[in-house]
Amino acid sequence: MTMDLLSRHCRPLGEDSPPLKGKALEDYRAAVSDRWKVVDDHHLEGVFEFEDFLGALAFTNRAAAVAEMEEHHPEITLTWGKATVRIWTHSIDGLSENDFILAARLDAVEGPGRP
Repeated sequence: MTMDLLSRHCRPLGEDSPPLKGKALEDYRAAVSDRWKVVDDHHLEGVFEFEDFLGALAFTNRAAAVAEMEEHHPEITLTWGKATVRIWTHSIDGLSENDFILAARLDAVEGPGRP
């Protein structure tokens, strides 16, 4: 299954929406880069590495702008040369299509600063 996640946008989900599981979750995971790992069938985690602190900071700011546009906000931990991003849909306490859309968008804005 091939998905064009960059052509989609995050949308509000009700609390009664079920989180992705099984084959659907596997299909979405396969549609994003290998940096993204599904953790405990609950959230995505991706690590972005850079040559220095400023590269990681610049990415974090770009990621924040994308998250704000999509109205879907990840947890970002910034350290020297690295930003670790965790994404899940809080309203359903699990993974939804929105999380994979945001992951694909963050891969697209990674930009300069990679080692």
